[in-house]
Amino acid sequence: MTISKPKLKLAGTDGNAFALLGAALRTGKKAGWTNEQVEEFKVRATKSDYDHLLRTLQHYFDAE
Repeated sequence: MTISKPKLKLAGTDGNAFALLGAALRTGKKAGWTNEQVEEFKVRATKSDYDHLLRTLQHYFDAE
C-alpha cells in the first residue's frame, strides 16, 4: 500500500515508545490516512522491539 509520508517531528518528543507511537498515530490521522492505513502502521510498528519501531517510523514518515 502506498501512503503519503507526512512530516513527524521527533526532536523534543519523549523517546518513550508509547509517546512516539502516539505522536505518529496522531500525525497519520491529521495527514488524512484511512483507518486501514493507521491500523496497518500500528500493527507493523508494534511487531517487535524499539529499534523496529524507529525503523518503521522512518519508513512511514519524513522524520525530523
